Amino acid sequence: TQYSFKEVFGTLVVQKELFDVVAKPLVEDLIRGKNGLLFTYGVTGSGKTHTMTGSPGDGGLLPRCLAMIFNSIGPFQAKRFVFKLDDKNGVDVQSEVDALLERQRREALPTPKTPAAKRQLDPEFADMIDIQDHCKAEEVDEDNVYGVFVSYIEIYNNYIYDLLEEAPCDSIKPKWNSCNTPVRNGDFVPPQSKILREDQNHNMYVTGCTEVEVKSTEEAFEVFWRAGQKKRRIANTQLNRESSRSHSVFIIKLAQAPLDADGDNVLQEKEQITLSQLSLVDLAGSERTNRTKAEGNRLREAGNINQSLMTLRTCIEVLRENQLYGTNKMVPYRDSKLTHLFKNYFDGEGKVRMIVCVNPKAEDYEESLQVMRFAEMTQEVEVARPVDRPLCGLTPGRRLRNQVFREELARKLELRGGPVGAGPEEPSAAELFFQNFPPLPPCELLDINDDQTLPKLIEALEQRHKMRQMLAEEFAKNVLAFKTMLQEFDSSVSSKENYIQGKLAEKEKTITGQKTELERLEKKIKTLEYKIEILEKTATIYEEDKRNLQQELESKSQKLQRQASDKRRLEARLQGMVAETSLKWEKEC
Repeated sequence: TQYSFKEVFGTLVVQKELFDVVAKPLVEDLIRGKNGLLFTYGVTGSGKTHTMTGSPGDGGLLPRCLAMIFNSIGPFQAKRFVFKLDDKNGVDVQSEVDALLERQRREALPTPKTPAAKRQLDPEFADMIDIQDHCKAEEVDEDNVYGVFVSYIEIYNNYIYDLLEEAPCDSIKPKWNSCNTPVRNGDFVPPQSKILREDQNHNMYVTGCTEVEVKSTEEAFEVFWRAGQKKRRIANTQLNRESSRSHSVFIIKLAQAPLDADGDNVLQEKEQITLSQLSLVDLAGSERTNRTKAEGNRLREAGNINQSLMTLRTCIEVLRENQLYGTNKMVPYRDSKLTHLFKNYFDGEGKVRMIVCVNPKAEDYEESLQVMRFAEMTQEVEVARPVDRPLCGLTPGRRLRNQVFREELARKLELRGGPVGAGPEEPSAAELFFQNFPPLPPCELLDINDDQTLPKLIEALEQRHKMRQMLAEEFAKNVLAFKTMLQEFDSSVSSKENYIQGKLAEKEKTITGQKTELERLEKKIKTLEYKIEILEKTATIYEEDKRNLQQELESKSQKLQRQASDKRRLEARLQGMVAETSLKWEKEC
């Protein structure tokens, strides 16, 4: 049996070669503002998790993707909290002041985290992220600033759980007793499952999912490993000692916004912000329960894993059929949380790459054939490519020009030893005031009969006194005029303040009304989602009934055709018998 694929990697291929061919183009698209989906598919124990995470000394696709992202955008990252994700799968840009206040507020919390620069890496994963090749994207817009956010979820028994949520780890990995059965913990509250929603751009997202802003490869992988990977559900089965019992999805979101015309500040217009994401999916392996000897929870998990993978196959098959034969069948994305979450990718909102992991064990031969048959079929499905985002219209090279200007300014300041372009100091107002006073005559009395010095001195002092009185009167007039101006300004400010308060009250009423309308619409959305699910289930039932009725109609049509054929044969036979009997009677008569 032979199967054809775009690329085949042997057993001796290193992680770097696999990354360069499969994942590197997705990271380049991410930096250009496009979405990407990469998932590993195969039977249990075929090496999907190893392909994604790697091993000590040889990092997998996930740490290499993170390293390439931060190697490319490292010098152009925005300060922490400049980008702020909202709860509607969007992003906003805060001013530098708001971001600074947010950082100070976070640092004032009672349990501050250790800064990334001072954090000691866990030796358990330190070798996985020690990537030596320093891969970088070629086309990085240096006039943009960037922010990276990561989230980590798992789909377990067709429910979505947030692995970064602040919750005890015991909820995910229960304790086992000597009889290999889970021990129930009465004090423990299981984590709450999350809901899928559709944003204003019709993209699916997980509501209430924890999204962490990271500034380095080490910080991002530590979030993945410490906070998420250790909570993921795994179990010991007959086929795999550490079998993944859930589909895990590690999402990397890259927010980018252009600098203003001066190259100093980030533009805060929402339409100029680009938010792209790369989803790295480690699918749980398909397995046959008669081989794993699964019972109880393991049997239920295996059933849900196989059902979600079967739904993925069905969606791909329907897409292929619609494209090959021009039909318009409904793709059953909603039958599984896995396909529902990534339906936008299959509808053309990003590039999709699938890595098929094959186990060379003879026992997995039949299942490996099914996996490769499905993987070969997926190559025939073509998804539309999203168009490039329009440019912001500002002159490129703003950041570099601003940097060169600052360096030149610093050089001139250093050469001159003071502010650039500084002239001679101007006299102060007090100096000008005293310069206008008449000069005092010499006050030295050399002769007792001198009758000129004192009169001159008295005359000069009287002139100064008159000038001081004139200045005092003018100052009083100016003070009065300034007070009048201040009162007028005060009244103007008060009227404007009253006007603004009135406008604010109107805006608050409008906002309250819009909030009420938003709550009503959200309730309506929930109701409509529930109705859609009911209608889809009803449509599925009706389609099944339709197929059954069509089969029944076909069988009855065939039966009628057989009966008509039998009737014609009987009529022909009867006519023959009548003819023979007629001839016989004629002869006898």
